[in-house]
Amino acid sequence: MNDATPLPPSGQPLKHYVSTAPFDPAQSEVMSEQQKRIHMASQWKLMWWKFKRHRVALISGVILVLLYAMIVIAEFLAPYNLATRNMDNIYAPPQTLRLFHDGQFVGPFVYGRTMRLNMDNLKREYTDNTKDVQRLRFFCRGDAYKFWGLIPGDLHLVCPAKDGQLFLLGTDRLGRDMLSRIIYGARISLTIGLLGVAVSFILGIVIGGIAGYRGGIIDFLTQRIIEVLQSLPSIPLWLALAAIMPVTWSPLLVYFGITFILGLLDWTGLARAVRSKLLALREEDYVLAAQLMGARGGRIIGRHLVPGFMSHLIASATISIPGMILGETALSFLGLGLRPPITSWGVLLQEATNINVVALYPWLMLPVVPVIVVILAFNFLGDGLRDAADPYK
Repeated sequence: MNDATPLPPSGQPLKHYVSTAPFDPAQSEVMSEQQKRIHMASQWKLMWWKFKRHRVALISGVILVLLYAMIVIAEFLAPYNLATRNMDNIYAPPQTLRLFHDGQFVGPFVYGRTMRLNMDNLKREYTDNTKDVQRLRFFCRGDAYKFWGLIPGDLHLVCPAKDGQLFLLGTDRLGRDMLSRIIYGARISLTIGLLGVAVSFILGIVIGGIAGYRGGIIDFLTQRIIEVLQSLPSIPLWLALAAIMPVTWSPLLVYFGITFILGLLDWTGLARAVRSKLLALREEDYVLAAQLMGARGGRIIGRHLVPGFMSHLIASATISIPGMILGETALSFLGLGLRPPITSWGVLLQEATNINVVALYPWLMLPVVPVIVVILAFNFLGDGLRDAADPYK
């Protein structure tokens, strides 16, 4: 009863507001089953239910799954081989994908092109030939490749018409297809974030776990080292470490070197998070019980303490990966990271370092689009996982 309801006269019973509808035991059983389903669910299932309610994070997760699935079959998805040069189509602008010609549906196709060199500014000018309809071929034989550098093949998802052209994102200064190179570059740029996070997690969990569980002088020294590392500016430190790598190193060694550098500089924040969690959890009764049963410190940390906040570690990983992808892109863009023949999104952006090139051939900036998409997707996914990490809120 609220304050606005008038009180009954003295001696009269108060009105009650109990529902007079007949009792439905079936409905009661349904509700009890739903409540039982929630109470009996594991923490991971509760996290999944809460994560599904975060639509933006769920969509971001689907996008990332598709991107990482794409890099597994990059050779099949790319229309051309990574190194294929089309010398008649240097700096060719993107072609428009069409479905209708002269009002009739003919399926996906592009128009053929003619190139003319403008002698006034020495610029190649491409003109669509609307009479040359070049239908795309699907699940076709095209440029030869080695799947993951091991298995020879030539099957592609889409190919240009016989003796035709297909440059949906244009070409670069050597006539190489930008779409194919972006697909190949995704394999390096996306995996370098995962490997870097793996290095960071190993260092962060081990060092932070020992500091939080042992405490004392070990914790003191660890925190001082972390403070010194965090006080150093990241970008100059990246540049310094990348610059000391010998130029004689093979592209594979440079790849693992950049990965190790990114992981080596990103473990400090995770180590502090692990340390703070272990400082709180090490006083729990189950930790004392494990100690009384003779369990070693490493087993207690790995089997009892770390799994207790694994959900927080997963959320932290999704936030750390974008920073590593940006780090690799920045180093490669500046010429201090990965170098050709390795292809990543940062290496592709080296073509756009000249403002005149960007002004004349703006499609060379297209590799920045997947970088933005991946960074936003990881950030939204991290927000969703961070909210789902505590399903009881």
